[in-house]
Amino acid sequence: MTDKSYLFWNSLELIEAYRKKHLSPVEVVKNSIEQAHKVQNICNAFTEFFEERSLKLAEFAEKSYLGKGNTPRLFEGIPLGVKEEFALKDSLRTSGSVIFGERTDKYTDVYIDRLLQGGSIPIFKTTTPEFCLLGTTWSDLHGVTTNPWNNKYTPGGSSGGSGVALATGSCTIASGSDIGGSIRIPAAACGVFGYKPPYGRNPEVPYGNLDYYSHSGPMARSVDDIILMQSLTAGLNNQDIASLPKPSNFDGNFDLQNIKIAWSDHLCGFEVEDEIINNLKNALKVFSDQGAVVEYVDPDLPNNMLDAAGTYLTCLWGTSLKEIAKDQEEHLCDYTKKFIEVSKENTLSELVQCNNIAWDAYAKFGPLLNKYDVFICPTNAVTGIPANHGFPNLEYEFNGEIRKTEEAGDESMWLTTPFNMLSRLPVMSAPTGFASNGVPTGMQIVGKAYDDNTVFKVSLGYEKQLNWLFDDQNRPNL
Repeated sequence: MTDKSYLFWNSLELIEAYRKKHLSPVEVVKNSIEQAHKVQNICNAFTEFFEERSLKLAEFAEKSYLGKGNTPRLFEGIPLGVKEEFALKDSLRTSGSVIFGERTDKYTDVYIDRLLQGGSIPIFKTTTPEFCLLGTTWSDLHGVTTNPWNNKYTPGGSSGGSGVALATGSCTIASGSDIGGSIRIPAAACGVFGYKPPYGRNPEVPYGNLDYYSHSGPMARSVDDIILMQSLTAGLNNQDIASLPKPSNFDGNFDLQNIKIAWSDHLCGFEVEDEIINNLKNALKVFSDQGAVVEYVDPDLPNNMLDAAGTYLTCLWGTSLKEIAKDQEEHLCDYTKKFIEVSKENTLSELVQCNNIAWDAYAKFGPLLNKYDVFICPTNAVTGIPANHGFPNLEYEFNGEIRKTEEAGDESMWLTTPFNMLSRLPVMSAPTGFASNGVPTGMQIVGKAYDDNTVFKVSLGYEKQLNWLFDDQNRPNL
């Protein structure tokens, strides 16, 4: 097929073309790799390519569709981007740090393994900041990853490379992880979908599996792919005591008639740019036009919730990094050094207080959710975030004026972290349009505790009404 628009198709469309012999997995994988190399020269989104390995797997997939091998699996022949944080056998896992610059894994993390067992083909690893510490994506080891919609700005983080890969048609599906918004921030900034599942839904690896802020999850250009990925990755794992039984399958119903939606353009004292709010209101009209009941609410979440989440992360994460980097601190990025420095100021009583604040927040938010099917708010509060933002580079643009974040963190720029604190709530980030600087905007669709399927229903019903997502006029100009 000479027209390469299929690089922006979802897996269902690709698989249909494979079955009808209109496309070959070898052709798709080969051109995905070629596209990724072009993107690398512009956005610096990849840390390692698996060309020989992926083409062999594509040949295996092609045989299955030709009836000369095994029966095609769910994602047979579908290109996968693997976030650099995940272990993939015989590949590097540097965590974006010079300290681990040569670390090669001899095993594959369970989350990635389940996607591979479903037939997906890993074609590259995607960039992260050092130890996934930022909502932007850059490190001394790998350099700066930029947003393909506007290279001046960040694609978000820490799964920024995965967001770029999807937005540019370099892969069909990608893995992400989310401890403060690291799936949802880049999903919004790159104009794709990203799902933070409820805590325990997807198995994790130590010690992240026992940190209830931490989640592994899917990123894709379509909700259908998010749902399919979750159908493969969710479920018990005998090496993760926090993992949950597989939930009931999504029934495919996306009728939004009489669905009750609460929404707010603020929570926890966040300031949100005007264009983000305007795009959110346009997205809400998509719901109401389909018969959903949309009501503005004041979620009344504590204003100290954001500070508490930041303290929690520095207490646990900072202490862990201090041990990891012992006697090698000079090799760390400046923002990692600052993070560890701040963590030394925390006390155990502050960590306990963080959980008290989480309890107080859910005591208010849980009853609110009982009155509605989902809650919707912006994903990111700001679009004008420079690609290298993060200590010591603290300036960003807000409604056209220059501001600075605090030295220790940048959590005030995204509305994601409160839902890591309320971690049993499933959250989808969905695209809502573009700001005038060209950077995409997004919204969070938040469900009741462990109610994945309602979030899928609302997200899918919304997506089916959007005719501009990655059409010929709405792709990054590379």
